[in-house]
Amino acid sequence: MTTPFTSYRAAFLSGELRKFTQEILADLPRVDQRRWGRFYIEGLLTVSGRKSIRRLAEAMGMPEAAHGLHQFINASPWDWLPVRRALLRWVEERDNARAWVIAPAALPRRGEHCAGVHHRFVPALGRTVNCQVGVGVFLAGTRATVPVDWKLLLPGRWDQDERLRSRARIPAGLRAGTVVGHALDLVDSLTARSGSARLPVVADLSNERGAGWLLRALQARRHEFLIAVPDGLPTRTRPGPVVGARGVLGFEGTQTMPLGGGPARMLSRPVGLPGADAALPACRLFTLSDPTAQQPGRLWITNMVRESHERLGRLASKVNVTSTVDALAGEFGMTAFEGRSYPGWHHHMSLVSAAFAFNCLREATDELLTPVSTEAA
Repeated sequence: MTTPFTSYRAAFLSGELRKFTQEILADLPRVDQRRWGRFYIEGLLTVSGRKSIRRLAEAMGMPEAAHGLHQFINASPWDWLPVRRALLRWVEERDNARAWVIAPAALPRRGEHCAGVHHRFVPALGRTVNCQVGVGVFLAGTRATVPVDWKLLLPGRWDQDERLRSRARIPAGLRAGTVVGHALDLVDSLTARSGSARLPVVADLSNERGAGWLLRALQARRHEFLIAVPDGLPTRTRPGPVVGARGVLGFEGTQTMPLGGGPARMLSRPVGLPGADAALPACRLFTLSDPTAQQPGRLWITNMVRESHERLGRLASKVNVTSTVDALAGEFGMTAFEGRSYPGWHHHMSLVSAAFAFNCLREATDELLTPVSTEAA
């Protein structure tokens, strides 16, 4: 019997998706790996509900393929970096990126043995959850905000328990990291691989330790940035003492500028970063103050001191990748990874990112893909 998926696939694969998967998966060394990769991306795009491997295989009319898909994701030794390089090129060719956005994504998990799983307070949820945390870099363009690379956060116990590391197939030289450390690694990697000009780095690090270290590292690289920082981040007025960032805006010399026609105002003043090269230009600290808001606005630091406050406001708005992360989790199976291994997680995230990018940036002008239910199959 022909399932809804196979009839849809037969019609659709003669076009864009086949060309897309051929391009994205071209560097996989074996024909069977490219075939499994194509099937996995097709399933993520067209199967409704939870994207478990069993459901993907059933939707393809090949329930016996579940074992092969599982092996491809979790055990096959293919390198995910060439896939991400191809995805980066594909996205850059189809959208005019305006910023590189760094953002973490919490993936709730059961159990204690999946690579990197730990208990973490997630501000977006307002509670502590058992989860993996991926730190992603997103190209924020005129058409979509698309992830093109990921790091998996490995908290402390993943440094110490060799048995746990071995079971999760974590590389021997890979040690515990931080969100800000991964952020810099992602920026450096994207700088080396991108075919486009370097874009401003935008991130919300208002709940992260080490934000000042990242600012100094980006400034030393002369990379433009716009970063939301903790209230207490040490900053230096010029001339003046080292003061927490929120307190600096109370000093004489703070400028107040209107935003649009409403009550909101931008409060801004030049600041230096303690420990940064004194020869580098001063940064600019600002916040959007709205008397109608219940909470004070985020604090931002940027080295784009000549930019208008209107453009800075537009760039700051790009830090919100919630809708992208929600779509990745709810519609494209980001949280459906069933394995425990470190390579498996990266394989899965690479193909989820590819499916999302295709759905957002495909050349066809008709509606986006509509997932097909497997209930009637």
